[in-house]
Amino acid sequence: MRKLFTSLILVTAFFTSQAAIAGPKVEFKTTMGNFVVELDDAKAPKTTANFLNYVKSGFYNGTIFHRVIDGFMIQGGGFTPDLVQKPTDAPVVSEATNGLKNNLYTIAMARTSDPDSATAQFFINVKDNPALDYPNAMGNGYTVFGKVISGTQTIDAIRKVPTMVAPAPRMGRMADVPSKTVTIESATILK
Repeated sequence: MRKLFTSLILVTAFFTSQAAIAGPKVEFKTTMGNFVVELDDAKAPKTTANFLNYVKSGFYNGTIFHRVIDGFMIQGGGFTPDLVQKPTDAPVVSEATNGLKNNLYTIAMARTSDPDSATAQFFINVKDNPALDYPNAMGNGYTVFGKVISGTQTIDAIRKVPTMVAPAPRMGRMADVPSKTVTIESATILK
């Protein structure tokens, strides 16, 4: 009986500690359904803080998933429905060396060829993408900072939307734009 009691205490302590280390959660409501991401503020503290600042300010509300490549990723958080890029805060330093991998349903920061250029745009991997991990062929990698913990069916629905090449103000044309607009109606930090 004593061994059983000790085992129960250890199991309870383990699950309590696991709950204590859970990161912040953000719920996205989109025109195609909802999903929730859990952020890893222990392994990606700067990226998580940057992302949460955009969420708190309402920046993502009304933006779209502007780039969808089935079998790769869905990208959003930077453009309005008329494909105008929103002004952002200063870039955040890359945390791609944090050990998190670009696996199915993880969320990572989009950036230019400069590894320290990520601002507001993010992408969700729709398959394991080891070529995006640090170190990659260019030596950099893309910072993973969380994962989708519910609503993967929404991600799967978005990745299946047909795409097109679309005219974009100040950018000429953009490829892989969903032919049906997928809008982020709100992004909210869950308590």
